[in-house]
Amino acid sequence: MGNDMHLSTDPTDPQKQEIYALWDQLADFSVGDADAALTHLMSALRTMLSARNVLWGVVVRLPSPKRADPLLGWRPRLVRVLDPMPAVAASVQKQYDTLWSDHVDLSQILSMSGDEPFRVRLLFETLPPEWFDGEHYRRHYLDVGFADSISVRVALNHDVRIRFFVFRDAQAPRFSAQDGQRLGLVMRGLRWFHRQQLLSHGLLIANAPLTPAERRVLLALLDGHMEKEIAQRLDQSPNTTHFHVKSIYGKFGVRNRSTLAALWLGKLQ
Repeated sequence: MGNDMHLSTDPTDPQKQEIYALWDQLADFSVGDADAALTHLMSALRTMLSARNVLWGVVVRLPSPKRADPLLGWRPRLVRVLDPMPAVAASVQKQYDTLWSDHVDLSQILSMSGDEPFRVRLLFETLPPEWFDGEHYRRHYLDVGFADSISVRVALNHDVRIRFFVFRDAQAPRFSAQDGQRLGLVMRGLRWFHRQQLLSHGLLIANAPLTPAERRVLLALLDGHMEKEIAQRLDQSPNTTHFHVKSIYGKFGVRNRSTLAALWLGKLQ
């Protein structure tokens, strides 16, 4: 990042205190409130960086990618947008569809390249000047109200990565190196958080992703509710709830609630 500005090393610096406070706030969310915790993180970063929108995504590496795959087998598995306006949602879907075609954009290739476990990139330092005159920038930035972004990569293992994007509009100044450092510091301390997010979707450990119904039951289990209570909360029969619980245990390879909860406490690999 070509900027001489750096975050202060003083732990009492207000910017550092804001980041530490955010970490503490996220740690206070119960495991069953994973969705609310992610929304809180995204909202806090939008405010902290004076951004327009925020995108959180999970990319996974396909087991047998094509030899000539420009993305090296990496494809999105989950995407969450803080403010999913119709134009933004359509743009995200279009970009997802393009990843399976022969018309992959340079920005997508660069985002998947390299093996760094942690990386922060500013858009205007990553792409060549001519890219900003092209269709991809116009269609997926300018046309949906964006002009600049910072992206962060966090590798959770060799085959799963978190991708985080923070966007600004044309009325805001470009992101600076210091903005990138602030975002990088926040994300550096949150691998545990992203691991919990993925576990709540049945990724990383489960042998198959959870269905939406299973995920609702899982989050209620992790919040300490008994099966009868879960059935009432989700307006389903006890038999349906029990079926989902058994399916969840099977997917995570556990036999009971305590062993399932241990996954979130980091007691199992």
